[in-house]
Parts: sequence; C-alpha cells; structure tokens
Amino acid sequence: MTISQKPVVGQSQPVETIPESIPNGPGAAAILAAGIGCAAIGILALAGDASKAINSLLTFYKPSGALSGVTTVAIIVWLVAWFIFARRWGYKTVAMGRVNVAAFALLLVGILLTFPPIMDFLQGK
Repeated sequence: MTISQKPVVGQSQPVETIPESIPNGPGAAAILAAGIGCAAIGILALAGDASKAINSLLTFYKPSGALSGVTTVAIIVWLVAWFIFARRWGYKTVAMGRVNVAAFALLLVGILLTFPPIMDFLQGK
C-alpha cells in the first residue's frame, strides 16, 4: 500500500535514484567464458591425442604429458575470453537465455571431446 503525500512548498524532498535494472553483462561474460574454457579443454585434448606434434607442443611437464599444456592453455583461453566479454558487456544487459544455451553447448562439446569413445571415433581408431 502506498501513501501519496503532496510536498510542502519550500521543503526539499530527498531524491533517491533507483536503477531500472542491474546490468547482467559481467555475469554473462563469466558464464560464456566458462563454456569457452570447457570447449577449449576438449578441443586441445583431442588435438593433443590426435597429433604427435601438438602433443609434444602441449607437454609442459613431462610426468603429466600433454595434459599439463591442455589445461594451462585452456585456462589462458578461459581468462582471455572472460576479460574480453567482461570489457564488452561490463555495463550492458544481455540476453541470458542465449548466453546460457551457448555456454551449455560449449560445455557439452568439452565433455564429449574428452570422452574416450568419442575421441577414438573422431580419430578413426
């Protein structure tokens, strides 16, 4: 229930500004970047497993093999994507439905490409 009062002439009323909506761009940037990072892990894992040259390129620490490079590069991709989207969408409101669908699709790509039967199928093994 709201009570409306007429302001008294000469009396100043406190003015409070309330934003119409809070921008969701930073949150959307984090969600989409996470999906991109997941897809990067899958793509790099597949590439490292399929190619000896890429495998040796991704071997940063010999005891763990290419997995050390796969995860390191994927983290860098994730952070760069997050930085770029956060800068672009910092004060904007974006369509979260589209962002969530894209992030989920990228997550699914990452999961499928790290699943050994699918990796073997794609490599023709």
